Amino acid sequence: MLCALCVLCGCFPTSAQESAAPRVTRLAILQAEDRRAPTSRDLAIIRSGLRSGDDQTARIAVRALGRLERPALVADLLPSLRSALPEIRTEAANAVAQAAQGWRSDKPPAAAAVDAVFAPLAARLKIEAEPDVRAAICEALGRLPYVTPSQADAAERALVEAAGRAETVTDRLGIAKGLEAAARLQRTLRAPGSEAIALLERLAAPGGPDAAIGARVRRLALEALVTATAVTTNVLGAASRDPDPQVRRIAMRAAAPPAPGSTQAASPLPSDAVHSVLTLGRVDDSPMVRLEALRALRLRADPDACDAALASVGDRNIHVALSALDQLAPCGASPDAVAALEKAVTDLSDAASPRGWHRAAHALVALAAAAPERGAAALPQFTGSRVWQLRLYAARAAAALRDRAALERLAKDDDDNVGEAAVEGLHTLAGHDADAIYTADVARTGNQIVRAAALALVDTPNRDAAVPALDAALQRVIAEGRDNSHDARDAIVKALASLGADPQRKRPRASAGAGDAGAHGAAPADLNADDLRRLASPRARVTIRGVGAFEIALFTSQAPATVLRFARLAEAGYYNGLTFHRVVPNFVIQGGSPGANEFVGDASFMRDEVGTWPHVRGAVGISTRGHDTGDAQIFVDLVDNPRLDHAYTVFAQVLNGVDVVDQVLEGDVIESVTVLAGDR
Repeated sequence: MLCALCVLCGCFPTSAQESAAPRVTRLAILQAEDRRAPTSRDLAIIRSGLRSGDDQTARIAVRALGRLERPALVADLLPSLRSALPEIRTEAANAVAQAAQGWRSDKPPAAAAVDAVFAPLAARLKIEAEPDVRAAICEALGRLPYVTPSQADAAERALVEAAGRAETVTDRLGIAKGLEAAARLQRTLRAPGSEAIALLERLAAPGGPDAAIGARVRRLALEALVTATAVTTNVLGAASRDPDPQVRRIAMRAAAPPAPGSTQAASPLPSDAVHSVLTLGRVDDSPMVRLEALRALRLRADPDACDAALASVGDRNIHVALSALDQLAPCGASPDAVAALEKAVTDLSDAASPRGWHRAAHALVALAAAAPERGAAALPQFTGSRVWQLRLYAARAAAALRDRAALERLAKDDDDNVGEAAVEGLHTLAGHDADAIYTADVARTGNQIVRAAALALVDTPNRDAAVPALDAALQRVIAEGRDNSHDARDAIVKALASLGADPQRKRPRASAGAGDAGAHGAAPADLNADDLRRLASPRARVTIRGVGAFEIALFTSQAPATVLRFARLAEAGYYNGLTFHRVVPNFVIQGGSPGANEFVGDASFMRDEVGTWPHVRGAVGISTRGHDTGDAQIFVDLVDNPRLDHAYTVFAQVLNGVDVVDQVLEGDVIESVTVLAGDR
């Protein structure tokens, strides 16, 4: 598998395979891209690669121009759609679509400007001979930022017509990706038409010529139908029995109503058909299906939801069991449910173990909602625990219980994650009556609690106390010079502005090499030829304490700056002893934060390197909180997550040990990350 991944990534040739000149040019292009090409000279360097006689250099240049996300550069990219090499044409289709994404962060483009991007892609699709290129064009057509319903309609027609000419599973995969992206991104313009819905139903159907290798096609087609609220009873029934567990998982999602706050329309599926599918999902062999079925039952307020959750508290998979405990929160009318929660809460015999606190923590928060008096009685043993995660969950339970005294104590906790949760709960409960606590907490060092406390001080009537504290906090985080304090800085600036103070003079300077990214710009990655050669086809082994190890292939060619940053940090021991602090079953696991939270990572930001590798199960990405704001926190996709494609960098793929990834719990410790360069 590793060799196949290296071929797909287009790994750098070694010095024995080529002369030095192309390597020098490639490095210059990568360095210009890494700076985000802020000057005409940088653009000239990248453009020169397009005219290079070296195929790999041209491909890197095409990718670099696309990643700049400047629609004005589409004209430079379009000629590469006619390259003699299919690899360059594939890269060009993706780059054109990526360059057009710049319109999403700017004012909407004129319709004619989008037409000028759509037309050459659609024309090329009709004459393209290579399936890989056709697939890339189909995906690109689906994700262009259209501004009129007629444009979205034209893109859909192009995809439907392409399906009539589809010859391979690669074609069908590209069409499914295009239709899924269109259904998700263009739904404010128009719903998919009847021909597209019929095509998606055919693509989602199990069996046929692609049964063994077309699971991703079926997943994407079903995702699109779910987004469009177009899943029929027949499609749902077939998907719930599909041989692929991820298709069955999506079927359980299709049976659920839209999440609260969603703009998606409610499903018209008959209740008896939905109930039958969810009953089947509850006993599925795959934990991801069982978990999704439980969620759907709860979202539907199904009469069986409490009984189903109660039966799943003892599930053999810990993630299903924890989810079941969470689902018991609305089940206070069931004595058996309350008894199960009390039993889990009082069983703290293994709570001091790094992997033994989760059941009690989840049960406490659920018990606080299900039986507040009993939750309140159990709370003290958690607020005083030596395990900070138990105190964190205690803060969440205290918020549900509206226990101000407990929240005030926990807001002063030595652990900033506990303090953050308590401040957020306290702000909801007490508002500005607790301003003295928020004012004290902005002086702390953790970005997460500084952010929470500053947001709690927005519009405070206690201006005289708040402004000096906020000023001092802003000066401190600016002096520290850490890119990843930007959430805390922004919160402080917001609070000061709400109080009539002038935070503008205190704004931090842009990071070096940030280009037009402002204060959130990414620092240069110090790319060099020696490291790129050394990491031409590397792997890395991630060992989780008490769980096992998984091995990943690093995509040096697709994401060189990211791989180099990750490899250097790993070789320096940066990740050793850090944790996976965020575990969202059926989504991702995330880790690599020195503060075990979203807001504390490596000091300087890294730029995005979005590419063609999708966010499939086992893909390894970089967590961000905005464009070019990666701080070396990593995540692993637990399922296919197409909504993350082209938005979050993928720099690796799990080669083996995905079962270890599935076992990771919140707080599990990264024992080590070992880079295995070359063939070791």
